Amino acid sequence: MKKNSFLLFLIRKNPIHILVGVYCGITVLGFLLLSFPFLQKVYTSGLDNLFIATSAISTTGLVTVSVADNYKFFGQLIIILLIQIGGLHYMAFGSIIALIRHKKMSKLQETLVRNDFGLPDDFNVYDFLRSVLIFSLVVELIGASFLYFVFLRHGVSQPLWNAIFHSVSAFCTAGFSLFNESFEHFASDPLLNIVIIILSFLGAVGFIVVSDYWQMATGKKKTITFTTKIILVTTFVVIATGAILIFLTNVFPSGIALFSKMIMSVFQSMTALTTVGFNTVSIAQMSHSCLFLLTIFMFIGASPAGTGGGVKSTTIVAVFAQMISTLRGKINVTFLGHQIPQYRLRLASASFSFYIIILSLGIYFLSIFDGHSIFELIFEATSALGTVGLSMGITSALTDVGKIIIIFLMMLGRIGPLTIGLLLFQKKEGIDDLGWYEDVII
Repeated sequence: MKKNSFLLFLIRKNPIHILVGVYCGITVLGFLLLSFPFLQKVYTSGLDNLFIATSAISTTGLVTVSVADNYKFFGQLIIILLIQIGGLHYMAFGSIIALIRHKKMSKLQETLVRNDFGLPDDFNVYDFLRSVLIFSLVVELIGASFLYFVFLRHGVSQPLWNAIFHSVSAFCTAGFSLFNESFEHFASDPLLNIVIIILSFLGAVGFIVVSDYWQMATGKKKTITFTTKIILVTTFVVIATGAILIFLTNVFPSGIALFSKMIMSVFQSMTALTTVGFNTVSIAQMSHSCLFLLTIFMFIGASPAGTGGGVKSTTIVAVFAQMISTLRGKINVTFLGHQIPQYRLRLASASFSFYIIILSLGIYFLSIFDGHSIFELIFEATSALGTVGLSMGITSALTDVGKIIIIFLMMLGRIGPLTIGLLLFQKKEGIDDLGWYEDVII
């Protein structure tokens, strides 16, 4: 009894250990299931199965083998289940089941949910999880319904399964596709583009935004939170700016209508920022300026408590606002008329710095073990850590060591660099105050 109490005490003191451990455990389970020969159409190596399982649970979408050509239906089903678990955060599932059975959440469960989603302290966990469940199921169902008619009209085999698979993959910003060239063959289909854009956007903006508007609709609050304002403003501004720049800088194939070019530009701007990873144009054939822009967007990424990756829009805003305030000689940091708390600024700076360090190390080691151009490796590493899934076509050609490096980057991107940093360096209690300080020039 004492041992169990001590273990529970340790878990409560640092729930991040559970989050990291279980994510790794689910990945291993997915790898073992995908390794069964009867789930494969053709032989798939153990490393490739591990790569696919990691890519699915991290909702990245980078693949070393074709999902459609290498895995049978039940193999594809396991992949989409991993995507769903990774996209909605696995801690939500156990908590939602407990709530459905009318069992009160324990303090430990609540702590884990808050850590897994990165929720602010003032968020009601019960209302949040309920809105996550209802919203996710409704959006994925509606998305699948529209995609079914799109695929049926295009004569795609198994239109229902394709619709379900791609709806879940889009909402969870996973980028996994049963089409080997993603949505390149549907580039001029307005309905498919609109549906995928909406699904990806709703998944990427995060469940904090959803919970905010849900509570407004049910009369529990009158206005949205400051976090939601930051997320929506940043997401819309960056996607719009990106679409304009891509339209102006990308080299489109000849014979494409103006409207189709506009849709492609919006889609590619959205797919990089939301980290969904689908594409309607060949990434390898894009102009260098466009590829560099996509790299920046993949670095920025989606929003907290959502299905996307990246350093997060709120972190970028906090770092940018802090920079502007410092240059202007201001003590307090403000954005959109609100003051950002100092402890949030410290978290943003830590997350931003740790993200850059991890990305730099990933690129460095890839450059040692893989012979591809440095720009291709930068793009690949940024896509992996940002859990995006876009590639210049080198994923399947990586060396075994290169694949292992990408696997680590994808897992770190899912768990979160800040979470890893806290796991490694977080001090349990006390303040590092020596009683004196010596100034340092910055």
